[in-house]
Amino acid sequence: QSFLESSITLVLPDISPTPTSIDRAKTFVGAVNRGKRRESAMALISEYEEEESGTKPSSSAASPPAQPSTFTAPFDPSNPLGIVEKLFDFLAAECDYLSKDAAEKEIAAAAKAAKEKRRRKEEAVAEREKADAAKASLSNKRLKEEVKEEKKKEENGVRATVPNKGNGLDLDNYSWTQTLQEVTVLVPVPHGTKSRFVVCDIKKNRLKIGLKGQPPIIEGELYKPIKVDDCYWSIEDQNTISVLLTKHDQMEWWKTLVKGGPEIDTQKVEPENSKLADLDPETRQTVEKMMFDQRQKQMGRPTSDEIQKQDILKKFMAEHPEMDFSRAKIN
Repeated sequence: QSFLESSITLVLPDISPTPTSIDRAKTFVGAVNRGKRRESAMALISEYEEEESGTKPSSSAASPPAQPSTFTAPFDPSNPLGIVEKLFDFLAAECDYLSKDAAEKEIAAAAKAAKEKRRRKEEAVAEREKADAAKASLSNKRLKEEVKEEKKKEENGVRATVPNKGNGLDLDNYSWTQTLQEVTVLVPVPHGTKSRFVVCDIKKNRLKIGLKGQPPIIEGELYKPIKVDDCYWSIEDQNTISVLLTKHDQMEWWKTLVKGGPEIDTQKVEPENSKLADLDPETRQTVEKMMFDQRQKQMGRPTSDEIQKQDILKKFMAEHPEMDFSRAKIN
């Protein structure tokens, strides 16, 4: 009994008794006092220890997940390694990653991958610039071809001509004049010609004028579409066929009456001031803008739209002096 009591003294002080452990202890003491065998008492002690070991929290229990850390640091373009060093200091303070044997190789691999990514990006930019240069070269080539074609036309007698006083053209067998809204065609015919002898076929995109039994004086595709319902023809002074064509687009000057015919230089068109005064304010503003742009192009100077864009760009550059526009491509 003395041996058993000393054993209890060693075991019980290290536990926090629960209702179950107190009952077990009482049973154990009762068994001793009743003089039961030592083996039964030891069995009770063993059972008690197993129960206590099952309820005791394990040292390997899951700990709460670690909270992510945030890395922030200013970047100085003149010292790019500064931020890298701060990052390594951060890693050393927050984790043991730099203690790994493979850390150095992994960091070198990441730096190599970043360098390769930058190289591919630079190659893509170079390819894009090369494509833009090729496109510009093609555009210049087409422009040269157009200039060459114009010179060829001039050599063959086909060239843009200064318009007549009516902003049209006087030809051997007919003449035509125009405003922004209308085109007037005058075709001389023998004196005394009656309307029943006239052939005048007006369609949206085609025009045919002549006399019955004779080849057409004018026949071909119109330079631009017209409003057929607003067109008409008549015989004036019994010797001239007069045809009035109403333009579909009333904001554009015609270069020629029919495609393939002699052309005028629309940059030299000069509407009469009296006619401008008859226009509504919006239309007059549009016409004056067109005239200004034509004169600017003729002198090789920027148009009104180009001047406006340049002013906007200058204002933006003045408001943002911190930005570098030296390498900017502005279209």
